Amino acid sequence: MTISTEIFPSTSLDSIKSDPTVYENLEKILINKNGQVPLHKRFRVIFTLKNLADEKSIDILAKAFDDDSALLKHELAYVLGQIKNPYANSVLRTVLANKSEDPMVRHEAGEALGAIGDPSSLDILEEYLNDEHAVVRETCELSIAKIKYEIDNDNNKQDISKSSYTSIDPAPPNVKTQSVTELREILLETKLPLFERYRAMFALRNLGSKEAVLGLAEGFNDPSALFRHEIAYVFGQMQSPDSVPALIKTLENMNELSMVRHEAAEALGSIATSDCLPALKKFKDDHERVVKESCEVALDMYEYENSKDFQYADGLSKA
Repeated sequence: MTISTEIFPSTSLDSIKSDPTVYENLEKILINKNGQVPLHKRFRVIFTLKNLADEKSIDILAKAFDDDSALLKHELAYVLGQIKNPYANSVLRTVLANKSEDPMVRHEAGEALGAIGDPSSLDILEEYLNDEHAVVRETCELSIAKIKYEIDNDNNKQDISKSSYTSIDPAPPNVKTQSVTELREILLETKLPLFERYRAMFALRNLGSKEAVLGLAEGFNDPSALFRHEIAYVFGQMQSPDSVPALIKTLENMNELSMVRHEAAEALGSIATSDCLPALKKFKDDHERVVKESCEVALDMYEYENSKDFQYADGLSKA
């Protein structure tokens, strides 16, 4: 995708970064002081800032944590982790420590600290291993394991799986086996550490076969909401039509936690096959705000995936 001429007069990244009006416009849209900017447009700005990936962008993202949308704040934390700059540690630590914040947002802040991978974050992550919310506890467990794994392996290139996915994942994929059967067994074994099960999850994602998708779909029966939400996230990355029935079932399950249903909605928007659209429209006025807003964003993503001309990120591609 190219630079959106609606906001930026130039396609040069250097010229964008040297123009202060660009950052001013992005901040104005993201902060939305007048309350008139649709959520999906604010999301596109978040991904623009992710691609700019400098300290100015981080500062703008940090300012938006005053918003009242848990979905937006969750996405802010995710993107700060993906930028992978320790400059963001301070704001992420503050969000994680804020007990009045939505657990979904605190979870994403903890995961982002793990994505950045700074050993100095171990202390605060360990502090919340006994948090009252399971999604926060489990996230901190994963992030601690990831940081310690990276310290122990110290960039061991032999343990890095080649993948078309550019995301910084909560755990590195298991590269010791390419057997879907074996990976599925690890994935579903609740007695194993969560970190090892996540490694199997991302290995199955990288395999990408229908058999791998169906194995991953069984993870929706897991007792951990964090685990179920990550399965949905992975399906959004894979964009496999084979995952659509399981995602629709998850979105339609009114007994499922909103953080899982929201991730299923966004995955359906990313996959964007014709059978995804009715489900997203059905729940665009859901009683759970995070699900309602996710369907709004997902419908925007659906339009992007089905239009060559549509710009998802206002300014730069998300790829």
